[in-house]
Amino acid sequence: MNPSTLIGMLGALVLLASVLFFSASDPMLYVNLPGLGIVLFGTLAATFISYPLSEVLRIFRLFGIILRNEKLYSNDDIEELVRISRLWMNGNLAAVERELERVHNPFLRTGVQLMIDMTPEQDILDFMNWRITRLQAHEHAEAQLFRVMSSFAPAFGMIGTLVGLINMMQHLGDGNMASIGQQLAVALITTFYGILLANLIFKPVAVKLERRTEQRLILMHMVTQGISMMFSKSSPALMRETLRTFVANYEDELRSDHVPARPHRPRPTRQQGNS
Repeated sequence: MNPSTLIGMLGALVLLASVLFFSASDPMLYVNLPGLGIVLFGTLAATFISYPLSEVLRIFRLFGIILRNEKLYSNDDIEELVRISRLWMNGNLAAVERELERVHNPFLRTGVQLMIDMTPEQDILDFMNWRITRLQAHEHAEAQLFRVMSSFAPAFGMIGTLVGLINMMQHLGDGNMASIGQQLAVALITTFYGILLANLIFKPVAVKLERRTEQRLILMHMVTQGISMMFSKSSPALMRETLRTFVANYEDELRSDHVPARPHRPRPTRQQGNS
């Protein structure tokens, strides 16, 4: 499981446990199945109306993506590009094709295969950039699905609150304060459910998917740069260092807190003439 997702889930459980067992005299006050049903089923109904069925059904697969610890293997892709670059510079196309069979990244494999087929460089780069744009649009739509759900959940929480207030109004004339308090609690708990689901599940999932897309796009741009450097026959060492900058983590590219000490030089003394 993804470590940060696991930490977040444990933190959410600790938060809810603190609210239920330390901030309330009766933890069962926070359990209201009709209110939870209004928020959950209302959010799902609005999502089904907004999106095609095939896209809504991907929700469960996307949840699985953020739960698992997905690796990008960027260092492996760099080394594969460097090895292929050496063979390409030597003009050994047969060895390049054999090496290509061992490549696991399909995006990289497609770019190199187009080079072997003598496709012009600009056509390859245009095709690879189109693939990047297509993936970005596709995965942005998946993250946007959860952002839309995060906007629906509080709205249906307010609907549940209005339903509870309407029910409470019916008991005002009876003077039964216990019944009025119970209906008011039901009215407020649905808003609690809506805000909780939006900010603890739907929005975090959307942010996680967006961050995943950013990392995948960086890797794809790195591969595209490697293909371009192979066309220009750049040295494998330069290629390795260039591609590493795509995945390297720098605290600051332009400024460092570490300043090298300058050697102390004595200031020259002024010569004074005799008066």
